[in-house]
Amino acid sequence: MQGLAEFFEHGGMFMYFNVLCSAAVVAIIVERTIYFLGKGSVNARAFLEQIRKLVTANNVDRAVKLCSATEAPVARVAKAGLSRLPKGETAVSTAIEEMMVDVGPDLKKRIAILWSLANIATLLGLLGTISGLIKSFAAVGSASPEQRSALLSKGISEAMYNTAFGLGIAVTCMIAHVFLSGVSKKQQAELEAFSMKLENMLAETHAPGGQAQQAR
Repeated sequence: MQGLAEFFEHGGMFMYFNVLCSAAVVAIIVERTIYFLGKGSVNARAFLEQIRKLVTANNVDRAVKLCSATEAPVARVAKAGLSRLPKGETAVSTAIEEMMVDVGPDLKKRIAILWSLANIATLLGLLGTISGLIKSFAAVGSASPEQRSALLSKGISEAMYNTAFGLGIAVTCMIAHVFLSGVSKKQQAELEAFSMKLENMLAETHAPGGQAQQAR
């Protein structure tokens, strides 16, 4: 902890602005990771198979309850389609498309901010660097010969600390952006495939002569 305190002390004022920036970065990364690994994580293939079995057995209400048990995007899409099932194929298709529009942004939420925070952290680090260099040159011009070396060293140290911290935050943001964007795109593709298969399945099972009709 002492080394960390010295790190910020040597970095000057702009280090604390970057601390706020890094806190925002960590919060976004943690929140998105929890979402993708927790609330947003459902095996779409297995979930669709469960719904297929319930709908085939003409147990639509239980299928809706199954979807209500989680807030995952695939469950919300499935619930929207199942809820409109009595109104016909067109209503089901419309409901699924509308819910896809609603849940789509949830998969991308806050990820793009990481790129902006990377630029902000870099610029804050650069400002800290310039501030340190200004102090260095001011020391050379106005300080006494005895103090000049110490002040010059302090100013350059401040500049380097800010550069390192700003770039460190920026690199973290970029790595997290690449990872979270990849996960987001993968889940979007799975969601689109799920919605298409769900729509086809509901159309088949509730068509005249379909499995659900025969189960009756």
